[in-house]
Amino acid sequence: MSTQERDYLSATPFIDSDNPAIVAFAHDALGHAATIKEKALALYGAVRDQIQYDPYIDFFDPAEFRASEVLRAGKGFCVGKSALLAAAARVAGIPARPGYADVRNHLTSKRLKEQVGDIFIWHSYAELKIDGQWVKCTPAFDKILCERARIAPLDFDGVNDSLFHPFDQVGRRHMEYLKDRGAFADVPFATIVADFKTFYPKLVAASASAASFRDEVTT
Repeated sequence: MSTQERDYLSATPFIDSDNPAIVAFAHDALGHAATIKEKALALYGAVRDQIQYDPYIDFFDPAEFRASEVLRAGKGFCVGKSALLAAAARVAGIPARPGYADVRNHLTSKRLKEQVGDIFIWHSYAELKIDGQWVKCTPAFDKILCERARIAPLDFDGVNDSLFHPFDQVGRRHMEYLKDRGAFADVPFATIVADFKTFYPKLVAASASAASFRDEVTT
């Protein structure tokens, strides 16, 4: 095993696969899965559907990017959910790493569009090494959300990349991939936040306003 591959099996500050709650979550999700592929599919399904997708978070709070905190909250956005899947996979002995891309969501909600527009930088998926091949999978949107939005849940077969659909179930444009940012051994939190501050000034203002309100309440 190469040094780099060991990095994709080790706990990191954000992919904290040594956290007892993540270890328990992974073991529960694995059930009777025996092969690497079976384990990957079981973990993918658990993260996708047991953790609610929630993009209305404090994007500058490191807890929203950390696998154990997303698990504790039971919800998270794409970066946190992908970190959790990578962490659970590492528990199962599957090399895993978070990957990132810039995307345009043609079906984004009015509320989110007002905050960040329809382009989301540093959208995250996970890459798992299955039977010697790195395969991308996107556990962000849970089944309940997909039903409400009339989009098909993303399935994952452990062989082919599972990325967002370009169209929804009634033929509307959905997700457009604009730029691949690559994969990392850990969540590049500082880089992501720095870019968010540059590209999303409304998020910065909202975060500052919320922090000011908390200070007023607690003092």
